[in-house]
Amino acid sequence: MAKKAKKKKNSIISKLISIVLIVAAIMILTGVLEKIYKMFTLQQQAKVVEAELEALRDENASLISTKEKLEDPEYVQTYARGEYMFSKGDEKVFYLPGD
Repeated sequence: MAKKAKKKKNSIISKLISIVLIVAAIMILTGVLEKIYKMFTLQQQAKVVEAELEALRDENASLISTKEKLEDPEYVQTYARGEYMFSKGDEKVFYLPGD
């Protein structure tokens, strides 16, 4: 009878150890899946930020170009005449009908 009780006790201990190991494996797997999801999310955010950075670099280059042009008096004069219909001396400005 002692052998039967010992086998039953070993069986219960084995089942308990199996349950503990399964729970531990599930916890570890959950942690790994969380990290994978977080990494994926961060990669997506990095792509968005890189696209924004590229757009800002393009805008910055455009602004630098405009700044350099505006430092040239000839360009400023031409721009003012074209955009705001300023005239030079005794010139007359005519408005032509658009399409």
